[in-house]
This record gives sequence, C-alpha cells and structure tokens, in this order.
Amino acid sequence: MSQPADHMVPNPQRQLLEQTLAQVRTRVAVLEAALDASYRQFAGQPVWVGPVARRFAEDLSARRARLRHVAQAVIAALEDELRAVPTTVPPSSGRHG
Repeated sequence: MSQPADHMVPNPQRQLLEQTLAQVRTRVAVLEAALDASYRQFAGQPVWVGPVARRFAEDLSARRARLRHVAQAVIAALEDELRAVPTTVPPSSGRHG
C-alpha cells in the first residue's frame, strides 16, 4: 500500500547525502588547488631547467591532473547516489535508528 504524497516526509538519507556532498565539494576545491602554486612556478618563468626539471614538471602536471580527475570522480559518485535517493519517504522510513 503506498502512502499519499501529503503524508510523506523529507528523506533523512538524502539530507545527509546533500550535507556530505556540500562538505566534499568544499574539500575538493582545496585539494584541486593544492598543486597550483607549484605548477604555476614551473609553467611560468623557468625556475629550474634541464632534463630532470622537465621530467619533474611533466610529473607535477600529470599528478595535478590526476588529483583533479579523482576529486571530480568522488563528487560525481556522490551526485549519482543523491539522484538515486528519493526526496521524500513515508514517515516510518524517515525515522532515524
């Protein structure tokens, strides 16, 4: 037997996921910027030259891109999960515990 729409309550699981997603987005922004200053130094004026410096710069660039990719994948996974969770549930489903 389904509940009428006017007897539904906000889904606490969805609310928790929304809060988690907001926190993760904030932390991901910090992570994504973690290598920016070092990257700018190497992408701007030469601060270190030679083959070892080029390999370091390439590695730094690759790690920066990987960090951003993985961070965005975490957000995408949470967004997918959030889309799968109903906005409202019957009162008996909305109880904690």
